[in-house]
Amino acid sequence: MNDQLDIGHHMLTLMLDGKLFLAPIGSNPQKVLDVGTGTGIWAIDFADQFPSAEVIGTDISPTQPSFAPPNLRFELDDAQLEWTYRPDSFDYIHVRCMLGAIQDWAHLYHEIYKCTKPGGYIEHLEISIMFKSEDGSVTEDHFMAQWSKTLLRAAEQLGKTFAIYDFNCEMITKAGFVDVVEKKFKVPVGTWPSDPKMKELGQWNMLFCLEGLESWSLYLLSTVLKWSYEEIQVHIMTMRKHILDRKNHAYYDINVVYGRKPEGLSDMSDN
Repeated sequence: MNDQLDIGHHMLTLMLDGKLFLAPIGSNPQKVLDVGTGTGIWAIDFADQFPSAEVIGTDISPTQPSFAPPNLRFELDDAQLEWTYRPDSFDYIHVRCMLGAIQDWAHLYHEIYKCTKPGGYIEHLEISIMFKSEDGSVTEDHFMAQWSKTLLRAAEQLGKTFAIYDFNCEMITKAGFVDVVEKKFKVPVGTWPSDPKMKELGQWNMLFCLEGLESWSLYLLSTVLKWSYEEIQVHIMTMRKHILDRKNHAYYDINVVYGRKPEGLSDMSDN
């Protein structure tokens, strides 16, 4: 799981042309929060890039390294609970790849808004797990698309949507952020693209998907849909075969949404 998260970090950084973020946070952010930090790799890179910033990475699992830049600390924390950070305290709050992890996204965005400084930014990068193609090689009834729909259905039954990609821009705006920008990316799965950058991106994304298949599938298919372990393993093996098949010119979408908390306004904690 940790290897998959670090592979994903490399893939996403490549997608963003080497950048860690897109929000116009300036050259001197003072206090930064990485929500759902995972292995902490994004927070470590950010802390290295901005050594004068105080960076905090939070997660419900203690999977972060013991050695980190001196301006970074990791905290065990559940972002779904009411936040205890001081209101109006962060210049920048970063969220990435939290699909399936959050029960109430409106509450999370409310807490982020509350704790963001006026003039500060939220940024949320999210994946759509809906596999598709532009050339008809992956249609709506293709196994890869059906795999996506199965997980989307199971996550909805669990109450933790996998489809936040479709709603994050609207919900961030509803939370009170202004000048909200959404940038969309098509990310290939595999080495089928002819463009060198997209081919490299697709190679890393293929590895990201192959590493993540079991962790994405196992809990939802066994606990929610009540599939047997054998059924799940066959399902994963079939999906792996289709991911590796160069005839399938699959891709999925990723978006980056960022917005600014208006200056001169207090937080919304009393609303």
